[in-house]
Amino acid sequence: MEKKKILSINDLSISFTTSAGTVNVIRGMNLSLYQGETVAIVGESGSGKSVTVKAIMGILSGNGKINSGTIDFTYQKDGEEIQQDLLKLTKTEMRRQINGKRIAMVFQDPMTSLNPTMSVGTQIMEGMIYHNHTPKRVAHQKAIKLLELVGITDPEKRMKNYPHQLSGGMRQRVVIAIALACDPELLICDEPTTALDVTIQAKILELIKDIQQKTGISVIYITHDLGVVAKVADYVEVMYAGKVIEKGTTDEIFYNPAHPYTWGLLSAMPDLSSSDDKLYTIPGSPPNLLHQVEGDSFAPRNIYAMNIDFKKEPPMFQISDTHFAATWLLHENAPRIEMPEELRKRIDSMLREAMPPINNEDIFSEKNEDITSEKNEGIASEKNEGITSEKNEGNASKENGGVDL
Repeated sequence: MEKKKILSINDLSISFTTSAGTVNVIRGMNLSLYQGETVAIVGESGSGKSVTVKAIMGILSGNGKINSGTIDFTYQKDGEEIQQDLLKLTKTEMRRQINGKRIAMVFQDPMTSLNPTMSVGTQIMEGMIYHNHTPKRVAHQKAIKLLELVGITDPEKRMKNYPHQLSGGMRQRVVIAIALACDPELLICDEPTTALDVTIQAKILELIKDIQQKTGISVIYITHDLGVVAKVADYVEVMYAGKVIEKGTTDEIFYNPAHPYTWGLLSAMPDLSSSDDKLYTIPGSPPNLLHQVEGDSFAPRNIYAMNIDFKKEPPMFQISDTHFAATWLLHENAPRIEMPEELRKRIDSMLREAMPPINNEDIFSEKNEDITSEKNEGIASEKNEGITSEKNEGNASKENGGVDL
């Protein structure tokens, strides 16, 4: 059965006007989300993750400006399928037709998301009464069921509680209940577990996953915690300096990453199985987006950077049907660069945990060393080994614009 696309972001560009000048925060963002699937957007703080989803919700700051692009959202209304560019709706139309009703958002700090002067029950019922004109008695009963759904015991009693009377984990469950009140098609979770302790984090993640399986909603996760991504996502979009620089299935990003920035993110994950007591960090800082970025925005921090990285922005190279990365290292004329040995060992360890060897055979034999298909081998194949092939020796490709690698 063909998958139904419910959200499509195309060439989105967003800037903010500040006292220091114009900051180009989002620089050509593209993203697709299908019904019932989960996409995780990962990257360092300041990479543009939260700004992207705030644009979807229409809640950008007053100094924010949409320079270009579209955000197409597909939903059902009275049995009819409607595709709407959300950027063309006014704030009033977004509030009446979309926010809370068809797209809901869970923020990272539940204490600032909830109204301290209103009871929990009133806040859950509010959206149903406003959007769906649900009778108060019916809304009350549904609110109780929602509290049960998110795992809160004695829901009738909790309906009368105020946010300060609940623990952090319970407050976040209430926020999730509010988000689900109008049965939205899309749930956006902006680092929903950041303010919670580790044990509560796991329960919240399991809760959202369970709700998704029961309701069939689509989910966008915003996080910098790759451990969260591994538990919840079907697809991963890696953002850096306002652009997606690698995207693919969760397995492709974790077990066969292609971009040096993704290598860095994975290497920076704490690993309890490692004997090394040092924690890897990506050298340098993200670029200042007050200034025009020339070439690959990651080039100044990339130890594998080539001359072309400082002159021309790389396109998205296709590695498989679902895996793409914007790095000149995937060009057919680029030198063969392997991921860091420590990261390879970590990935091997993760694979062993995920897929135990069968009949004592090593799953990392030469035959299966690369978990991807021949199509995925890219620059590592014999055909493209070295800087140039016989056919292209001494010449840069057309795609290169004549720039030597």
